[in-house]
Amino acid sequence: MSKEFEIAREFEVDATPEQVWEAITTGTGGYLWPMEPPEPRVGGAGPFGSEVTAWDPPHRYTNRVQNVEGISEQTLNQLDYTVEPRDGGRRAWVRYVHSGIFVDDWDNQYDGAAKHTDFYLHTLREYLVHFAPRPVAFATFDGPEASRAPDALAVVGRALGVGEDVTPGATLTVRGPDAFEAVVDHRDRYFIGLRTDRGLTRFFGRNHWGHPVGVSLHDFTPGADVKECEAAWQGWLNGLFDRP
Repeated sequence: MSKEFEIAREFEVDATPEQVWEAITTGTGGYLWPMEPPEPRVGGAGPFGSEVTAWDPPHRYTNRVQNVEGISEQTLNQLDYTVEPRDGGRRAWVRYVHSGIFVDDWDNQYDGAAKHTDFYLHTLREYLVHFAPRPVAFATFDGPEASRAPDALAVVGRALGVGEDVTPGATLTVRGPDAFEAVVDHRDRYFIGLRTDRGLTRFFGRNHWGHPVGVSLHDFTPGADVKECEAAWQGWLNGLFDRP
């Protein structure tokens, strides 16, 4: 049964309002995924067939779309950002509201959207503080069908050496396609976030909502071959779930 939803979050970040504005309008690949920038005017075209309904740089941006392209679970989607200066403009306060209508499986859809929102906004803060406005090479992919299992992200965490007992902020030697040092910037039973000087690696426990585990790579190294990294991580993830 169709039902409205709203997910509202507020946070402060050590970035200027202008830096936040650039991230949410033209730099989405740094923390989310690359999207076409919105037309800078009310009534302009936004991502996923949306329309810009508020445009006041660097303070307010809203887009809205009905019958979301490629998303059968929704008939309405709206994203609203409010950005205000703090500490004389050296920092920013952000309010983000995601609202719309889920068509069916409401509780599962809402739970997944709410938890993903928290992780994406955390990644936005990591991007703003550590990498913005560097250009990004981005890749994302899913694990095999076996990674739908209820314990799939736990399996990934153990293989990486980033178990659920790891405290965010810890620096560890991570065991991926090769061994590397990383800060564990996020760790809970749903998501794992790793940060290096090179970029951000994100693991999504979408198995909790009936989907395969997902991985996103945000590489800020000049001239980075993200396809090579993607192939290495995809092979590692597939091999992990191919093991008896």
